[in-house]
Amino acid sequence: RSDPLRPSFSQRLRPPWGLGGSMARPLGTDNLGRDILARVLHGGRISLVLATSAVLLATGVGVLAGLAAGCLGGWLDDLLMRAADVQLAFPVVMLAIAIVSVVGTSPVALVGVLSLSGWVLHARTVRAHVLSVRRLEYIEAAGALGASQGRLVFRHVLPNVLAPILVIASSQFATMVLLESGLSFLGMGIQPPAPSWGTMLAEGRDYLSNAWWLATVPGLAISVVVLGANILGDGLRDWLDPQSR
Repeated sequence: RSDPLRPSFSQRLRPPWGLGGSMARPLGTDNLGRDILARVLHGGRISLVLATSAVLLATGVGVLAGLAAGCLGGWLDDLLMRAADVQLAFPVVMLAIAIVSVVGTSPVALVGVLSLSGWVLHARTVRAHVLSVRRLEYIEAAGALGASQGRLVFRHVLPNVLAPILVIASSQFATMVLLESGLSFLGMGIQPPAPSWGTMLAEGRDYLSNAWWLATVPGLAISVVVLGANILGDGLRDWLDPQSR
């Protein structure tokens, strides 16, 4: 098994198998002789774990904020929605770069930064659904019979907003992968020698003329994952909401 971090200068810039390379390193090697396949798989684990963690955090924060705004209303609703408006006023990438430059590029910091780009959509969507669901007759009847606010939220309101939450989360996964890759490409994400798809793209851009596989392979990996996440999101939307077909 090839070590994705260990250089082997005698094997540097070997082409993929079928273009003069060997099956031992089927996708070739980089400028330090490291196996591209091993680095793509290892970097994919890093990128996908960060994206998944960010989606879960953004979903949790957004759902709680949306439920609080929709169920409690008043000054809390105004405060949360104004906070969402303020964040939307700043481009996501610029905001992420500014925060990373202050808090650093640790995995925990990156998850927090990535999640900032996702909670607003969840909060707004959940709030809108909560406001519409609360007006349904059976929920008003449950409240009139003495059901507590917590019971109404978790027994009646939350199941009704689960479908849009799942659709948004699956679509946001693709956004998180692109954002993490972009930050790493700019040197503001995962730092070398640890591979992520964005850092691999950055390392391969100087070798496009004579070793195109260095950037092409991680670029294809990003494209496949993003396309798959978007297809999953569309499928979930059609399955959970037949009227959208």
